[in-house]
Parts: sequence; structure tokens; C-alpha cells
Amino acid sequence: MAKVLDTPDGAVYVRPNSNREKTAMPARTGAEFLRGLRDTRALWLGGQRVTDPMDHPALRGAAEAIAAVFDLHHRYPEDCLMPDPETGEAIAVSHMIPRSKADLRRRHKALRRVAEFSVGLMGRTPDYMNVTFAGFAGRSDEWAANGNDEGSANLVAYQKQMARQDLSLTHTLIHAMSDKSKGHVPAGFDETQLHTVEKTAHGILVRGARVLATLAPFSDELAVYPSQPMPDASRRHALSFSIRMDTPGLKFICRDSVSMPDDRFDHPLSGRFDEQDAFVIFDNVEVPRDRVFCDGNLQVYNTVMSASWRANAMHQTMIRAWTKLEFAWGLACRMAEAIGASDPATLQMLGEIWSFAELARSAVLAGEEGAHEYGNGAWFLDDRPMDALRTSLPYWFPRVNEIIRLIGSHNVLATPASGAFADPDLRPLIDKYLRGAGDTSALERARIFRLGWDFAGSALASRNEQYERFYLTSGARNRQNVQMRADRTAANRLVDRFLTEAV
Repeated sequence: MAKVLDTPDGAVYVRPNSNREKTAMPARTGAEFLRGLRDTRALWLGGQRVTDPMDHPALRGAAEAIAAVFDLHHRYPEDCLMPDPETGEAIAVSHMIPRSKADLRRRHKALRRVAEFSVGLMGRTPDYMNVTFAGFAGRSDEWAANGNDEGSANLVAYQKQMARQDLSLTHTLIHAMSDKSKGHVPAGFDETQLHTVEKTAHGILVRGARVLATLAPFSDELAVYPSQPMPDASRRHALSFSIRMDTPGLKFICRDSVSMPDDRFDHPLSGRFDEQDAFVIFDNVEVPRDRVFCDGNLQVYNTVMSASWRANAMHQTMIRAWTKLEFAWGLACRMAEAIGASDPATLQMLGEIWSFAELARSAVLAGEEGAHEYGNGAWFLDDRPMDALRTSLPYWFPRVNEIIRLIGSHNVLATPASGAFADPDLRPLIDKYLRGAGDTSALERARIFRLGWDFAGSALASRNEQYERFYLTSGARNRQNVQMRADRTAANRLVDRFLTEAV
């Protein structure tokens, strides 16, 4: 039976039934995921309202890619699926609350499978939010601080629902500040920022705006939680909750699409991996009471992300980054080989990318090896190597793109499309004049350099480079933050040895 809800303006909204509303079910297939996206959400792309991404050519490719991630779980169940601890139903391993190093190593395999599918180009595949909320539930004691027991209990229940309904989540963390001179978070009360308007019979009414909901067209629900402390803000801004994408009053405005037709020769990446980003407006949105995790509790809002979030969520983010760097190195090597580039300058640039990839791999393994209990029985990574990567990646990824474009030179622009190869008059000429070095055919050369351009020079590549520059906050701000919280005990001991010696 469909559910009938009262909206804040008194209208009646009929919520359609879907597989997402079952209390327990096995991990979804791609087809089940796609069916779940058909709803009444208010999402705009280029001035057009979209309620089913499969109906829009700029969204269809990425929708099918996320569906393939759900199918991937069933293709590799030994790595990606596990029994729910309470129901026994198969759920994604990314929903696991780690209780040991062995659990983290098991989760590593699942995260790596998903990262390899998009070679790290999709930063917000559903496993990101799965891991994040598993960490929140694992440290529910942090959310229960300062009398927030009900919010903490709601969050634990919701994390179980996420796992059992196999939800795809997006999130919006950043306050939509239009004037940076006012700071990055609200000071006092700002009516344009997301805030509680009033209590209702069923929950709370919220209003305002936030950014940036990556994966919005391909998500079942939207989560709101803290990004950074806001010590001087009104408590009305201290909010965390999760709601369905089709909740009345919720509006998503997508950026321009960088997706291309899904042609695996002409557009091997940008036909599939534009995960989209959206500005979110909460226009008098009612949040059900059991979906509220924090409402006005500034102490919880300002502290809940400080202790263990990085050590947990960065497990997924850094496995993704390592995978992307490893792909970039392999791609750059293929490009150099295709044109016979083995000069010292090229080898130096290839070695630079390899160094980035190897440092990322080593940091992930070091984080796992240094894992420990963070409290409440939850085990997360040693966050120090994760923080070091977090400060480095905003600089590494733009450099990787630069190297690929330098190695590619004019070759990334002299790449015939698939249609040119199909022309009987052009094909012999292309085969003769556009072949690569050694036994590299013109067709193989074109595929390699089209892949290189799609990775480092296309519209998708530009969006991804901008994304990486500010992924989990900019490199500059992350360097400031790690310096302020770093443990200087060992470093001070080394310095003090010389400063305390007798003159």
C-alpha cells in the first residue's frame, strides 16, 4: 500500500511503493537500483526537470555505471557481500562496522573492486556513504553526547536500514556561503543557510541551501551531516538527518553535464563516469522525527567528525585515489610506448606518477597495519598516513594530468573517431599515416590517445581535476589542519636532544 503523508503546506503527497521500503532484502541488483530511481524528485539539469535519469541522455550512462556497481557485488560475492549480522541477508561489505584489522582487510577487497570499476573516476560511488554511516553507527557514542541519545539511536537504526535496503546515498555537507568574507560556516543565524524553522507533529521543518550533492541523480536518499565545526553559529544550523530524494520541498540544481554519448571507442570514460554534482535547496522540507540525527545540539555537531571520521571514511577515499593513480601510470606508460618515447624526460615523468601511486598504496597499507580500536568496539585506520595523502592528492592529481598531456603532446589531438576507421576510403590512409611506433596499429594508437585525452583533457577530466583539488577540502587547508592537530612528541624529542646539551 502506498504511504500518504501530510506536507507542510497542507497538501497530500502519495509516496510510491518501491523495493526500498522493504525492511530487509538481499543486496540489490543493478536493475533493482534503476527501478528505485523512478520517483517524483525535483531535480533540474540544464533547465529540464528530470525524474528518471534513464530518460535523459546526459545521465543515462552514469546511471548504468552505478547499476553496474550493484551488479559487481553479485559478480564477486566473496569479496563484496557478507551476511547481515542480525538477519542473515546478503549485504554489501561496505556496510560493515569493522571490529578488527581482519575486518578492515576484508573491506579493503570490496572497496578495491568498486574503485577498479571506474578506475577511481567516480569519487562518490555508494560505498563512500556506506562506509561513512557504518563508521557513524560504530561510534554511536559520539553522536549520543550532550543528551543526543534519541538522535544517536535514530542514526544506528538508519544505518541498518541503509544496509538492508541497499540504499544509494548522496550527501551535502558544505554551507552555501555567498560571501567568503563572512567565513566558511555560519556565525550567528543566517537565514540562507540550512536551519530548523520549527518543530512539527511528525518531525522538524528545515529551510536553506547546501552544496554539493555529488551523485544526486543516482541516489535514493540525501544525507546531511557536519563538515567542520561552527563554534559561533546559531544552534538552529546544527543539523544532521537523512531524507528521500523525492521529499516535498527538496530541490536539486545540477551543474552542466560533461557526459558524452556512451561510445567505448570515442568517449571511453566520459560516456559513463560523470557522477554529477548538484546545489541543494531545502524549501520548507519536513524531516521525519526518526530520520533526525542532530537538531540544535552544537556540541555534537562540532565534535562528532573530529575523533574517528577521517580514520574510517578515508579508507574508501584513499583506495579510490590509489586505484586512480595506478591507472594513470599504466595509461601514461601505454601512451609513451605507442609513440616510442623512452627519452630521459619521459621516463622521469612516468617515474613521478609511479611514485604517487606507490606512496598512495603504501599509505593505505600503513593505515590498515596501524589500525586500532577507536572506542565503542569500532576499528578504524591509523589516520596519520591518510592525512598525509589527503594533503598531497590535490597537488598530485593536477600534476598527473599535466604529465599525461605532456607525453601526449599533439598525439592526443590526432585521434580519428571510430567513424573515420569505418570509412573505406579513409581507413587505408589512417592505417598508413597514423600508426604508432613498432607494431602499434593506427587503431590501437587512436584508442590509447583517446583514452588519455578523456582522462586528462576532456570536459570530464576538467571537472575531475577541479573535484580532486577540493576533495575533502583543499590541499592548503588540509595542510593547516594537519599541522594544528599533529602529534609532535617524537619530533620534539629529537630536537630537544640537541637543545638541552650542555654548552
